[in-house]
Amino acid sequence: MKLVTFERSEGAPLEIGAVEGNEIVILDPASNPAFASMLDLIQGGDAALEAARSAMSDGTRIQLDQVRLRAPLPVPVQMRDALTFEKHLRQARANRYIFNPELKPGKPEDTPIPQVWYDQPVYYKGNRFSVSGPEDQIIWPKGETHLDYELELGMVLGKGGTDIAAADANDHVFGFLIFNDFSARDHQMAESAVGLGPAKGKDFRTANAMGPWLVTKDEIGDGSGLTMVARINGEEWSRGNSAEMHHSFARIIEHVSRDEVLYPGEFFGSGTVGGGCGLELGRFLSPGDVVELEIEGLGVLRSYIAPERR
Repeated sequence: MKLVTFERSEGAPLEIGAVEGNEIVILDPASNPAFASMLDLIQGGDAALEAARSAMSDGTRIQLDQVRLRAPLPVPVQMRDALTFEKHLRQARANRYIFNPELKPGKPEDTPIPQVWYDQPVYYKGNRFSVSGPEDQIIWPKGETHLDYELELGMVLGKGGTDIAAADANDHVFGFLIFNDFSARDHQMAESAVGLGPAKGKDFRTANAMGPWLVTKDEIGDGSGLTMVARINGEEWSRGNSAEMHHSFARIIEHVSRDEVLYPGEFFGSGTVGGGCGLELGRFLSPGDVVELEIEGLGVLRSYIAPERR
């Protein structure tokens, strides 16, 4: 199922539904309290998901173009974004000279990678309150000159647990969506000199774009082998495949859940696919740009960059 969160008019209460063609089958909380929100549906487990499937046959329908889609999961329980594509890591590091005149351009193949990256998934925690959805405008952070997009695959947890084995991890997955991890590179590069994770470079309002819908795992499998494309103003800038992840989502779940409790509704990002951001290409976004990310089976996530810098 392709599940959405939507509003019928600006400021109207958020509702959820399932997309079928050009229509949304409304999941009415009057028929099942698990339909009150996407998080309620996820937390409702298999029974709630089966009820949603049943509602597809006789639920009230509304045209997709008569509503405004919001982020499928407007406020995730937690946000973690991993870095699993080696090509991205090498190319991004090789291009750090763009922000530091003391550095010289490097070759990605000669860029050293810490051994820990190969040994375990490395991730940071994002701002779960800075989520934006399809067709939303992305603010231009104050003082930023190098705003960037990042082409990523997102996964939402459907079942919690601790010390989850990789072999069992797919049972804990609810579904997948497109994730654009917008980055304020000036801020990020300045912060990274300290050695802590990103803050203002990633946490600004609207930075975590998700959508257009949350696709259940029965349609996507484990998320591997999906073609990923980014277009800026209609021009293709990036193309890759989720098969290139060094650490699978199963391995990420196993690692993160070690000595830690995970909960339904947590979000996990794959990290940027190789060649999937402007930093790797040496070109960045401009005010007024239209950014489209497309992932096989997950639709197109379109974002509009604010027309003016702040």
